[in-house]
This record gives sequence, structure tokens and C-alpha cells, in this order.
Amino acid sequence: MRPPFLIGYGTNGLADHPLPAALDLLDDAGYDAVALTLGFPHLDPLSAPPGAVAGVGARMAAMRDGAGAAVVVETGTRYLLDPARKHRPTLVDRDAGRRMRYLTRAVDVAAALDARCVSFFSGVLPSGDRPAEGRARLLDRLPVLLEHAAARGVTLALEPEPGMLVETVEDALALRRDLGDPPGLGLTVDVGHCLVVEPGGVDGALRAAAPVLRNVQLDDMPRTHHEHRPFGDGDLDLPATLATLADIGYQGVAAVELPRHSHAAPELVAASIEALTRAWKEVSA
Repeated sequence: MRPPFLIGYGTNGLADHPLPAALDLLDDAGYDAVALTLGFPHLDPLSAPPGAVAGVGARMAAMRDGAGAAVVVETGTRYLLDPARKHRPTLVDRDAGRRMRYLTRAVDVAAALDARCVSFFSGVLPSGDRPAEGRARLLDRLPVLLEHAAARGVTLALEPEPGMLVETVEDALALRRDLGDPPGLGLTVDVGHCLVVEPGGVDGALRAAAPVLRNVQLDDMPRTHHEHRPFGDGDLDLPATLATLADIGYQGVAAVELPRHSHAAPELVAASIEALTRAWKEVSA
């Protein structure tokens, strides 16, 4: 018996493989979905040649014996916009032009791939800036992205990240309220992050986000710091996490997020789906 949500794997954990080979690994392992991180080395939305997006879409449509894999678009490539500054510029920087162009193009790619959502983060507040300044920039810029996404039938999903201006689910929900609760803005929740920054842990964060939860990232993590690890190498209770997802009625993509483990991708692609299958059997029993 399969879970009611779709099990995926993030391509940022397959960065040593060309994208076709990465998708072959996921297809052979039996994943339902792909969390496609836009940028090098796979699909850079700012420089992709004509036909590249359509080619990726055709390959994904052929997965699962022709039934097709679900897709979420991720936008966490580290040095894509500035080779000297990880993730910069972000939406909370004074000049976010390159980030806005990247996210706008990500929405276009998501529309072409019929992706479930485009996941994105707020960013780390620049040194010397006040939180109110960063928040004002988000409130100014997000409506522009939301309008672009709505015109293309694409949902955005804001991910709280440890150390960023929007760090917790409550931060994201508060920002969403200040924007007027736009229907096109949902949340991404990384369950590993919940161990580090969420007062209510994984269960509390998922339940708080449930009404607008559009994307889930799965990874293990120690409670002490932000470090993505394979299942079993941290403090995550994987069966309890899957049980909560089922209990809140989540039916979207839940994708393994191991961005620092590309060196062991073939082993971890197989081991992760095995761990998820075992955990779900425990929940079902």
C-alpha cells in the first residue's frame, strides 16, 4: 500500500549526474515525483537552449511506465546568481533584480512542466539591515511574483529556512496574512528544519501549515544544527512524520532533500525509498 502523498527525490542530491541519468535512477528506483532544482548542472532557466524544457518534460512524462512523474520546481541552487556569494541576491537584499528574474523564469518553466508549485525562500537578511526592512522588501516583491504566477496557473510555496528572515512556519504564515492570504501562495516545509527551529517540532509545524501546505522536503537532521542527513543519521522520527502527513490529508509531493550527498546518490536514491517504504509499512500496520 502506497501513501496518499507522492514520494519524490530532489535533483540537487544528484548533481554529479547529468539530468537524464538522474531521472533514470529515480525512475528505476520507483519514485513518484521529482523535485527539480533549477540551475547548474541540470537545467538553468536563465540560459537553457530552446527545447530544453520541453525535452525534460517529455522525459518526466515517460517515467513510471508512461504514467509520468509529478514535478515540483525548487530554486535553491547555491551560486547560480553570484559565483562569490551563496544564494545572493535574495528577495530580502536591497537589489533583488537577478533573484526576481530567476524566480520569474522558474515560474515559466513550472508552467511548461505542469509542476505542482515553485518552492522558494526569503533569504538571509543582509548585515546591518533591520528585519522590518527585509520584511518590507518581501511585501513589495512577492505580489509581483504572485501576479506573474497566477497568470500562468502556477502556485508558489514559501519555504522557511533556519537563519533566514522567514525562519519558521509561523513567520511564513504571518507574512502570508500581511499579503492578504493570497490563494496562490502556499508553504514548503522541510521536516529536518522543524527539528532545529520549530517550537512544536515536526508534528506541530506540519499541522500549522496544513491548510496551505503545497510541498514537503524529507531529510534527517540533528536537533542541534542545520545539516541535511540521510534517514537514520539524525533525530527525525520518520514513521511519525509520515503518519502526520497522512493525518492532515496531504496529497502533494514529499521529496527527499539531500543537497550535500551527490557523491553517494545511487546508494542514497535506493536507500531512501527503502527507508520510506519501511516507515510507511509501520504506519499502515
